[in-house]
Amino acid sequence: MARLLVLHHSPTPLTRSLLDAVLEGARDDAIDGVEVRVVAALDATVEDFLTADGYLLGTTANFGYMSGALKHAFDSTYDDVRGKVSGRPFSFWIHGRSDTTGARRSVESITTGLEWRLAAEPVEALRAVAPAEREQFVELGGTLAALLMDA
Repeated sequence: MARLLVLHHSPTPLTRSLLDAVLEGARDDAIDGVEVRVVAALDATVEDFLTADGYLLGTTANFGYMSGALKHAFDSTYDDVRGKVSGRPFSFWIHGRSDTTGARRSVESITTGLEWRLAAEPVEALRAVAPAEREQFVELGGTLAALLMDA
């Protein structure tokens, strides 16, 4: 069975609702043979990265960067997983108050170093999320899980 690691930092009700939308898509009944493993960024381990077949990252945009929690997940595992997870599919979502540019750049920089393959266009949202925007998060989760189902 394929495993999708959903690694996130969701400290507020709004960001938690975005995680829930992503999980709704990833756990759609039409997707079979994919285990969705949800891990808070501060709890991530080397094993979480090594045993996943694909990755979906969720972060807030903080001071022009990804969340400190997601950065910690990479800081504490990067050297142990680099070269062992190359080519695996991933995508991400970011929520910010005014800008997500720096956060996106920081996620892209680390995932480039890990040699992951961007498999779906990332979703970025600012402030409150409208129902139509929420659907993009559902689709993101479903897309990544469906890609692993076909692998």
